[in-house]
Amino acid sequence: MEKHPIGDLMTATMEKIREMVDVNTIVGTPITTVDGITLIPVSRVSFGFAAGGSDFQTKNGKENQPNPFGGGSGAGVKIEPVSFLIIRDGTVKMISANNSIQNPVEKLIDAVPEILDKVKEFLPKKDEDKDTEN
Repeated sequence: MEKHPIGDLMTATMEKIREMVDVNTIVGTPITTVDGITLIPVSRVSFGFAAGGSDFQTKNGKENQPNPFGGGSGAGVKIEPVSFLIIRDGTVKMISANNSIQNPVEKLIDAVPEILDKVKEFLPKKDEDKDTEN
């Protein structure tokens, strides 16, 4: 079976999309400030892709020749900043880039460090337990 040009068209378009969107587009390169704070941008990436084409006959076409092919493809990419991970003194905090779109899961992830700090307050410390035994 002969290879059809639409396959090449789709392959070329997908390769271009792959060049535009990679893991570094979603989770950005960490940025470290002078005072030791690390910021990591996180983005939402959406893309669409379409391709189409047709073989068509010509007036001067010969019987044993394949019909000419006409086709096209297109793609669109949307990159939207969602949040930033902030790492300071071993603590990680997530700050939403747009609070109005923060869903319940993002709110929970954002609250985890505070919840852990509250739980630690209620747990006895091991060093204090040893001091009270002596």
